[in-house]
Amino acid sequence: MQVMAPRWILRGSPFHDEGRDGGGFPAILRHLIEQRGLPSGEQLESFLNPRLRELSDPFDISEMSEAVDRILAAVDRGEKICLYGDYDVDGVTSIAVMRRMLRAYGIDPAHFIPRRSSEGYGLSEAALKRCIEENGKPDLLITVDCGTVSVNEIAALRSQGVDVIVVDHHEPGPAGRPEVVALVNPKCSGGPTYLCAAGVCFKLCHALQKRRRLEDFELKELLELVCVATVADIVPMVGENRLMVRHGLKQLPGTLNPGLRALQEVVGMNGRATSTDIGFRIGPRLNAAGRMDVPEDALRTLLTDCRRKARDLAERLEDYNRERQGFENRIRREAMEMLERDFDPVKDPVIVLGSRDWHPGVVGIVASRLMRQFHKPTFVISIDRAGLGKGSGRSIEGVSLVAAIDHCRELLVAGGGHEMAAGISVREERIDEFRAAFGSYVRDHADEEACRPKLYLDAEITLDQLSLEFLCDYELLQPFGNGNPQPVFMARGVHLSGPPRHLKNNHLRLQLRQGYTEVDAVYFGGGEVDLPDPPWDVAFTINRNTFRGRTSLQMIIQAVRAAE
Repeated sequence: MQVMAPRWILRGSPFHDEGRDGGGFPAILRHLIEQRGLPSGEQLESFLNPRLRELSDPFDISEMSEAVDRILAAVDRGEKICLYGDYDVDGVTSIAVMRRMLRAYGIDPAHFIPRRSSEGYGLSEAALKRCIEENGKPDLLITVDCGTVSVNEIAALRSQGVDVIVVDHHEPGPAGRPEVVALVNPKCSGGPTYLCAAGVCFKLCHALQKRRRLEDFELKELLELVCVATVADIVPMVGENRLMVRHGLKQLPGTLNPGLRALQEVVGMNGRATSTDIGFRIGPRLNAAGRMDVPEDALRTLLTDCRRKARDLAERLEDYNRERQGFENRIRREAMEMLERDFDPVKDPVIVLGSRDWHPGVVGIVASRLMRQFHKPTFVISIDRAGLGKGSGRSIEGVSLVAAIDHCRELLVAGGGHEMAAGISVREERIDEFRAAFGSYVRDHADEEACRPKLYLDAEITLDQLSLEFLCDYELLQPFGNGNPQPVFMARGVHLSGPPRHLKNNHLRLQLRQGYTEVDAVYFGGGEVDLPDPPWDVAFTINRNTFRGRTSLQMIIQAVRAAE
């Protein structure tokens, strides 16, 4: 199937490698800093080397004081507290953060996570019923990573005499503020709006420590969990997020948390942690438990104090991830077969696919892959036996899924989310109508430029510039993530020194040559790409690779085109 090739766009001015300036500042770092509009002077030093003392006062977040007062009152009275969180990485780490803090104050809280398939996200009636059946009615329910829009459900809890504190980072809904003791959500009332839920929980823990300090509790140890959630939830890597992730990554290899240590061992990390490791290794395994409807196992991994149990649980998460990959590969294969029959990548503005045989916990991943492959706003839908489809959507820059869902509201049972990622419920018999209406919206609201795939390049360099010194300079910009993406470099007129070597999962290992310089490279998924005849222009990122005690620069191919 012919897919539109992306337009390669070199950002800013050309890069000139002039070594280091009089102050020893590397040229590549100066180029990337200027290109990204990062601060200079003392602010640049704070960006490159953020310090924990720069954390803002947690009481700057509205209703933080009310939350702290109510929690400490529950501690003093020995009340029953239940932590209620979402089934993704941010949800389970938020529960783990709050539980460690409360246990330090002498409270052993209950905890609960809804099941994705049968109870859905947030405070559903079915999930709350099971929560109370399993744990008893709490005096205080603390919701993490959910609750901001659960006005009716929280009113029902209040009628039963349950106090509620919401600790969240999602957007407020049209129904207004729920009837809670405290709504600790920067999106509603000020504070760092870029935080994930675990970041907001950390701020709450910081506030508790400021109000009633525990001398034997090390608050910064929580940063390992916050770091994992911040990267996995793809919130902007700016401000305090960058600070907390930077310190969390430093601590992670030596963590005292048996579960985090076991996960690093199972995924093969070598005594060093990067945001890439979290995004592509640790995060997917914690998420896999929720996708397979056993989110409790992800939480147990983070909570256990036993190293042997932690190892068993981490290996179980690895099994869930393999199972998730199996579902994903099958759904993607079947989706591609559907597209081969009924989809024109040039004329059709959107992708909307559904099946009764697709696992609901995996459709979002497939939607994301199809969106990137075809550069089309995409929904992939799992349909249950009653004919109700639950779909996950991913979008391209310039097309808001929230606005598109509002445009198609009469065809949907429900729908909502973010501009770039959203969910819908739709009857099976209305999927074709939804596809047509969704496509019509995109045609009317997305200009031609938005619909053309683009590959942004940060600098054009030559292969002989790649070295460990170059890598060390570049790594000062880490951690990379949303808002601070990993730089993509470009090299022109590159030849192959030998035929590509095929690895498992359709990956390729390539030996590239430019002039007298040869570099080994990996092209993930390159076996599925129709490669042109060399010479090539190559777009790539670089990573640090440590194998058997030897560190080298690893080149990761992002795209290849015939040399221009």
